Amino acid sequence: MKTFLAALFILSAATSVKAQDNYDVSLISKDLLPYAGAVVRTEETTVEVKDFDYTLCHVKKAITVLNKNGEDDAGLVVWYDKSYIIKDIKGIIYNQWGKPVSKFSESDFDDNSAHDGFSLFTDLKLKHYQPRAIEYPYTVSYEYDIKSKQSLDLENWHPLVSDGVSVEKSSYTLICKPDFKIRYRPTNLPVNPVIALNKQGQQTYTWQISNLKALRSEPYSPVYRERMPSLKIVPEKFTYRGISGSFTNWKELGQWQYDKLNAGRQQLSPVTVQKMKELTASITDPKAKARKIYEYMQGRTHYINISVGIGGLQPFPASDVDQQSYGDCKALVNYTQALLKAVDIDSYYCVVKSGSQKISLQPDFASLDQADHVILCLPFKNDTTFLECTSQNMPFGFLGNFTDDRIVLACTPQGGKLIHTPKYAAQVNLEQRKASFTLNAQGDLSGTMVTNFKGVNYEDRDGVIYESKTDQLKDLKKIYPINNLEIESSDLKQFKVDQPYTTETLKITASEYGSVNGDKIVFMANPANRISTPLREVRNRHNDVHINRGYTDEDEITYTMPAGYKIDLRPKNIQLEKPFGKFEASVTVNGDKIIYSRKLQIIDGNYSKETYQDMVDFYQQVTDSDDDNITIVKGN
Repeated sequence: MKTFLAALFILSAATSVKAQDNYDVSLISKDLLPYAGAVVRTEETTVEVKDFDYTLCHVKKAITVLNKNGEDDAGLVVWYDKSYIIKDIKGIIYNQWGKPVSKFSESDFDDNSAHDGFSLFTDLKLKHYQPRAIEYPYTVSYEYDIKSKQSLDLENWHPLVSDGVSVEKSSYTLICKPDFKIRYRPTNLPVNPVIALNKQGQQTYTWQISNLKALRSEPYSPVYRERMPSLKIVPEKFTYRGISGSFTNWKELGQWQYDKLNAGRQQLSPVTVQKMKELTASITDPKAKARKIYEYMQGRTHYINISVGIGGLQPFPASDVDQQSYGDCKALVNYTQALLKAVDIDSYYCVVKSGSQKISLQPDFASLDQADHVILCLPFKNDTTFLECTSQNMPFGFLGNFTDDRIVLACTPQGGKLIHTPKYAAQVNLEQRKASFTLNAQGDLSGTMVTNFKGVNYEDRDGVIYESKTDQLKDLKKIYPINNLEIESSDLKQFKVDQPYTTETLKITASEYGSVNGDKIVFMANPANRISTPLREVRNRHNDVHINRGYTDEDEITYTMPAGYKIDLRPKNIQLEKPFGKFEASVTVNGDKIIYSRKLQIIDGNYSKETYQDMVDFYQQVTDSDDDNITIVKGN
């Protein structure tokens, strides 16, 4: 769901500045250079709310690109449609001494429809300009206006847009009538607004910040929102594309969505209603009925993004989806709600921030731009169930890693309420592998390997399972780090039970897996699931450690030795335990069988920055263990 266009174009908004500004690179303070690939020399964002249905945003920005690492930060992407109109884009490129070398205007921008391969209807377009590197360093300045026919979607402020960018100065100004009330949420901003009346009697709010040092990219850092400075502004009353509203909390926001945007859009034909009743006539359990209807919806619809009119916020009518068999996330959730309602099953339309990075809605600050997707909640007594309605293959009641373990907004007849989606714990996110291999005297390997994927790992083979058999084999060979691997056969199955899992069965061979040297054969103990790259060292770490999602890997590999061979050297057993994870590996012998066992568990959570060095050491020991060899020798 494309919620707010302004949130999209701010990611790379850049503008030109006054001609008298001096962009000589030598003027940049040396304090702003460490870790920086680019330096924002100046940035001014001015938002003027002229009326409830008319907002003007003026942006000016100049950014110096120091090296290749800062190249992407100099690009400009501006999204627009019939309600968001771009005006007066222009810019200048300067050399390292601050002398203009070229100019550009709107005619130099690429202008494309925002078609993403999933959008059937969209009036979204984008203008894109990427300056060509002349010689590092150089400076790019941009300037443009956006006129919008609404007052809900006010520009947010992000003085630091990413790691590796420092800021000389940045400011944000909101201009509005005195009776235009706002709420604002600063995050990691050490400055308060200056509030005043201008000469025209308008209320002005101004935030300014300067000399922000670049943040170093550090593995396992907290999510962007928690560590970067930002400002959100939300009006108490507004108009959005002809629909008025007001809210100051999540309850009121959910009520507005329910009453103003979703109401009256769940009508179905009598034929469809009757079909739902007949489909579930023999089922008495409400959850089983819901499963049947969900699978019916999956079987006759497909996901296509729709972004016309107020398509970013309002679902298309259920009757349209019923007739056309497609819709976006809002439309498919609304349609599924309507089908369930036909058999008297209640459900909640839930807005959520999607993505594998788990980001919750802020409980104490309501704003629509925090969400970008919609899922469905079935509030069964003692068994709350969530549904992802955009996938034709997702099991009933399974969310996967796209919307798991985060706070979402449920829009109910009584207003909005915040609820939490299910968490898949480290013990549940299981990759469990058992293999039985035979090693011959020439070092060739053959046998069968069976792997079960559970929890969010259920989806690990989604990119493979629906391919042709030929493409399956090609992709599986890329997944496993086994030299000379040949896959004779593969069998992938998904089981859509209450705790869904995927099973992969492979029959494989690998010539010269073992290195033969006289009477000895040396081979790697762990053939399939190795950590080959340890964590990089980070000295003087700034951020605390954040592990987004936990998981457990269990491997048991049994090797049958050639006749007459016995084990000569084996890896030492290892056992590690830290607050963030556990690892153990061992090798045992039973007759002509060598059994290699490995278990790695990583536990999600937040840890102190001092923990990172422990993680580096931990992963280094895991990597060393994964590289261990077994030596067998021909006995008497």
